Amino acid sequence: MLKDYAVFSLKNLRSRRLRSWLTMIGIFIGIAAVVSLIGLGEGLRQAIMSQFGFLGPDVLGVQASGLAFAGPPGTAVAKPLSDDLTPKIEKINGVEAAFNRYIESITLEFNDKQDIGIAGSVPEGENRKTFEIMLNLVAEEGRLLKDGDTKKVVLGNDFKKDDTFGKGIKVNDRVIVNGITFEVIGILEKKGSFIFDRIVMINEETMIDVLGIDKKKVNVIAVKVKDQNKIGQAKEDIEKLLRHERDVEKGEEDFQVQSPQQTLEALNSTLFAVQLFIYIIAAISLAVGGIGIMNTMYTSVLERTKEIGIMKSIGARNSAIFTIFFIESGLLGTVGGIIGIALGMGFAYGISAIGRVVLGSELIQASINPLLIVGALIFSFVLGTLFGVLPAYQASKLNPVDSLRAAK
Repeated sequence: MLKDYAVFSLKNLRSRRLRSWLTMIGIFIGIAAVVSLIGLGEGLRQAIMSQFGFLGPDVLGVQASGLAFAGPPGTAVAKPLSDDLTPKIEKINGVEAAFNRYIESITLEFNDKQDIGIAGSVPEGENRKTFEIMLNLVAEEGRLLKDGDTKKVVLGNDFKKDDTFGKGIKVNDRVIVNGITFEVIGILEKKGSFIFDRIVMINEETMIDVLGIDKKKVNVIAVKVKDQNKIGQAKEDIEKLLRHERDVEKGEEDFQVQSPQQTLEALNSTLFAVQLFIYIIAAISLAVGGIGIMNTMYTSVLERTKEIGIMKSIGARNSAIFTIFFIESGLLGTVGGIIGIALGMGFAYGISAIGRVVLGSELIQASINPLLIVGALIFSFVLGTLFGVLPAYQASKLNPVDSLRAAK
């Protein structure tokens, strides 16, 4: 019986094709907005998460406060961290290891072409293994750096591509860093991080002695805690030590002590606020679409008064009339939802692809969860039926005699 009602409702909608399409515009614009913007937002969130996701939950980064967009961490600061802080941090209860990180902007030359890159130091001695574990460093080609490797580098995975230098860099190739020739001994596995996939890793002593980095000015102090469940306490103790050493009061800190998880939580909060704004805009569009369905169904009831009167005069029950109009409104919502989902997916993946090409950034991604598609489809059906209840109820309550008389 329901199949017959559905077929009958579909025929009615097809007979008023133009009006049906106009009614669905509000629905599929709203659904398209939801799917595309949430897909782009989720893709951006996952891309940002991947920049830090490979770092463990037992890691802290200490750096002086500065302008985040002004270069490598710890460079655009009035008072950099000093190298004598590291052994003091390492003595704090709950800290397993602490070591200096020197991060420098460099000029990288290969195949007679130049590019600006970032060089990061690799600690030597006992801290080398801890550093490799903290960053989950694995060589895809060649090997990682060892103590005593002078004028040797390990490169991020993106240097294998020919996008920058006209051809990819391989193990045993020679690159020029700040005018000095280095041998490439390894290529890292891809991290999915634009930072580490473009990093130039050099032994700490080589950066200081060969590249002339100031040893006393540290960009970042990397800290590994013994128990990740007590990372909060370790963070507080480090902050207390730094306030004393740098002679600043609480609330006036000129430094930051952060874990990757804290950074991700802050980013998630920001992205959620953006997505909430998107939900509000989409909800308004969907409400307009729902009102359009209600208006169309009320108009349909008025236009089909005679038809309703005939159906009732030959025995159609109120429930049958209600079901026919209810299904029609549900179909309007569902078809609008299907079109909106298709448009939303097209917009999301299309915009992200164009963004990657134009901006040259892998952060522009789209990620559409199947649950989002199912949820959008169910919501569009519910929206259609919800706004179709009153017109359907009105149609079912029409008196057959009055209907036939009014239709003359």
